[in-house]
Amino acid sequence: MKEVYDFLKKAEVYYLATVEGDQPRVRPFGTVDIFDGKLYIQTGKKKDVAKQLKENPKAELCAFKDGTWLRLSGTLVEDDRREAKAHMLDSYPNLRSMYNEDDGNTLVLYFKDARAVFSSFTEAPRTICF
Repeated sequence: MKEVYDFLKKAEVYYLATVEGDQPRVRPFGTVDIFDGKLYIQTGKKKDVAKQLKENPKAELCAFKDGTWLRLSGTLVEDDRREAKAHMLDSYPNLRSMYNEDDGNTLVLYFKDARAVFSSFTEAPRTICF
């Protein structure tokens, strides 16, 4: 899991895919955190992505850096604990202008049954599950 986290931090931007009915939806994200032994992302409860994940919590993200790409799939599970939200926001202080752990809008989710596949054009794919 730490290797996945490190890759996403270095890539800075990843693209999260969800579904809305039968339509895939993809958008850029940048938050990633490890808290309580789990890999987390963050968004706002008022956003369409939050509504899509509530309807279908399965998601996949993709990031690319230095000729290697990562595809991470799994089920995103909401963690409503104040500590989880604070940890994420403390890791991204620039988000505090839009979110805080007590605003009723901050949503942190962790990957459950995660499957990460690292790929490149020069090496065989490598899989990590957590």
